[in-house]
Amino acid sequence: MQIIKNVKFIKSILNWQESPEPALPEIAFVGRSNVGKSSLINCLVNIKNFARVSKQPGKTQTLNYFSVNNLFYLVDLPGYGYAKSSKSQKKEWQKAIEAYLLNSPNLRMLLVLIDGKVGAKSNDVQLAEWLDYNQIPYRIIATKIDKVSKNARQKQRKLIVEQLQLDKASPVIMTSSKDKTGQEAVVELIDQILQLSS
Repeated sequence: MQIIKNVKFIKSILNWQESPEPALPEIAFVGRSNVGKSSLINCLVNIKNFARVSKQPGKTQTLNYFSVNNLFYLVDLPGYGYAKSSKSQKKEWQKAIEAYLLNSPNLRMLLVLIDGKVGAKSNDVQLAEWLDYNQIPYRIIATKIDKVSKNARQKQRKLIVEQLQLDKASPVIMTSSKDKTGQEAVVELIDQILQLSS
């Protein structure tokens, strides 16, 4: 398992064609606003406020590229489902995300974050259906699992699998940025993805 150590912010874009040079494999993160995306990225790279964490949802408004070990990019995509952003802003974000997911030649895997306590919402289900339809590879990461009792976690995992109609064998990684549950599992997953794509 590779250790994530040399991490730096590279650039923010709205057009996938402006992706940074050199071209490297990309692992992208997406999820509803306030699902804990920035917190998970901070947890993975072991730097406290590396990806901005905000109490105000909808703060990630661009595709943000972070270089890791000069080997690959973590790409933080805008959150979806935030009610207070304007319709035109939502459309712009959606178009930017869809264009990136459909066209980026370097995308190796999309990590879809679902709130482990509340489960999948209708826009999470729509996203999973859209990804399946467009044959975009993705894996589900459940966040904020520290808010679920240890006895109830298996039940929550099963619920998310059913809600998103995932293959029963499809593993959902349970994570918590607070106590670092699942941190190693996510880093291992990224490692496997990169090995398969090399």
